[in-house]
Amino acid sequence: MSDVARQVWPTVRSIPVSAVTDHKPAAHLRPARIEQVAAGLGTGRDTTGGAAPRRAGAATGVGTAGAKPSAAHTRETRPEGAQGTEPAGTHARINPAAELGFSGDPGQHGDPGDVMLHAQVTWDGTLATNRLDELGVTYERRRLEVKDVTTSVSLLVDGWPADVEKCVQSLLDHTSARVLALDLGNVDGAGDVLRGLAERYPERVAVWHVAEQPHWRGGTATWGECRAKLLRLDEAEVHVLMETSLMLCGDALTPLVAAVVEGAVAAGWRGVELLDGGEQWQDAAPGRVNALTGDLMAVRRSAAIGALPEQANYGRNADLELSLGLSGELVVPAERLPVQRLGPHDIAPDYGRREGQRNYDAVLRMLRTG
Repeated sequence: MSDVARQVWPTVRSIPVSAVTDHKPAAHLRPARIEQVAAGLGTGRDTTGGAAPRRAGAATGVGTAGAKPSAAHTRETRPEGAQGTEPAGTHARINPAAELGFSGDPGQHGDPGDVMLHAQVTWDGTLATNRLDELGVTYERRRLEVKDVTTSVSLLVDGWPADVEKCVQSLLDHTSARVLALDLGNVDGAGDVLRGLAERYPERVAVWHVAEQPHWRGGTATWGECRAKLLRLDEAEVHVLMETSLMLCGDALTPLVAAVVEGAVAAGWRGVELLDGGEQWQDAAPGRVNALTGDLMAVRRSAAIGALPEQANYGRNADLELSLGLSGELVVPAERLPVQRLGPHDIAPDYGRREGQRNYDAVLRMLRTG
C-alpha cells in the first residue's frame, strides 16, 4: 500500500481539495426539472400545498407522481430494510380461490367446463408474464442509460466495523460506483477495515483517514463539514450519500441514478412528506416527494454543493435540510429497492435529540421563509 493510502490527516479541514471541483458540465445528465417541490407549506405533496394531480409514471419508470400515502408508509408500520408494507386487510382474503370457482383444497381444480374461468386464468398468466418482461426491459434500459454516468458513493465511517465491511462489499458486488470513505478516528477499528478494502480494491475504494474524532462522539468533526469535504473530493456527476447501517442486496443504485439522469435533482430510497408547515412529517409514497432522507440518496453533485448544510453538527434531519435546499424535482422510485438495514448505529441519546431538534428547527425556518 502506498504512503498516501496510509496517511492520517490531523483534521477533516486539512485534507486538500482541488481549487476547481465542479466547473464542468454534467455530460450524461439531462437538464434538471426545476420545480420547487420542497418549498411548499401545504401538505408537502406538491409545490402549491394541495394534493398533487395523479399522472402516469415518468419515462424512466421511476414512479407515479401524486400517489396518495397510506398508513403503510409511516415510520410506525415500516419494517426494517423495507420500503413499505400493505395496510392491514389489503390483499388478504380467507379463501381467494373461491372467487374463481375453486374450493382452495389441493386436489380441487375447478369446473373443467367453465370456459370463462380458464380464459381468465390464461389471461392472468399472460399479464404476469408481460409484467416480468416489462420489468426486465425497463431495468436493462435504465442500466444502459446510466452505464456512462460517473457515480460515487460517499460514506462517513465512525465505528461499527462489521457493518462497514458489509456495506462497502455490497457496493462492490452490486454496483460499478466508486466508493469514497472518510474514516473519523478509526473508531473500533473501522478505519482498519476500510484500509484493507482499499488495498484489495484500489480502483474502486478511496479512503481518507483522519485523526479527528466525530462531533457526535465528543470530537470536533461535524456531519456538515465531512459531507461537504466528500462532495468536493468527488468529481462524479452523481453523488450518493449512504449510511454504513445499510447494505445492498442487489443493484439499488441504477433506479436512483436513472431518475437523476432523466431530470430529477435527487432520488432516494425513502422520502417524507412535511405536513402543517413542517410541524409534522410522515413517510411518503413513491413518486415526487417533499424531501428525501439521507440514508441512501443520489443527487446531482453540482446541485448539492451549496445546498448541503455545512453548519450541521449531526446528520439527523440535516438530510431534510439538504433536500429543501435543492432546486428541482425529488423522486422515490416506484419499485422496492434491494436495500437491507443492518442495525441501528446509536450514539448518546441526549446528543442525538438535541442536535436533531436543532437541525429540524433549521428545516422549519426554511419552510416558513419559503
